[in-house]
Amino acid sequence: MPKVRLHLEEEVYEQEIKENSNLVVLAGTRQLPHLKYGCGMGKCTKCACKILKGEENLQEPNWKEKKMLGEKVEEGYRLACQLTITDDIELKQEAVPMKKIKQEATKVSSTN
Repeated sequence: MPKVRLHLEEEVYEQEIKENSNLVVLAGTRQLPHLKYGCGMGKCTKCACKILKGEENLQEPNWKEKKMLGEKVEEGYRLACQLTITDDIELKQEAVPMKKIKQEATKVSSTN
């Protein structure tokens, strides 16, 4: 069974999950209670996370992730709601929602 290691602020949570699980489905059913999420459909970015280890075991980012995360995809960010976990993974969620980070980046680039 794959292990999920989640870094959230100053805490680290580790848990085994069933193979081919979706992290947001697990969070919604309280099987992965610390993962932050919102819509579960790739539209809100509340479940955005940075993959620290195990990225090679994930499918390539899909169009929803590329659209919502933009350049952050190249930095290793993904939407947990779009991931099917088949092997061990380590990820980090930020205290500030990704949408807010993306908006701030847009403001900075538009003022230059």
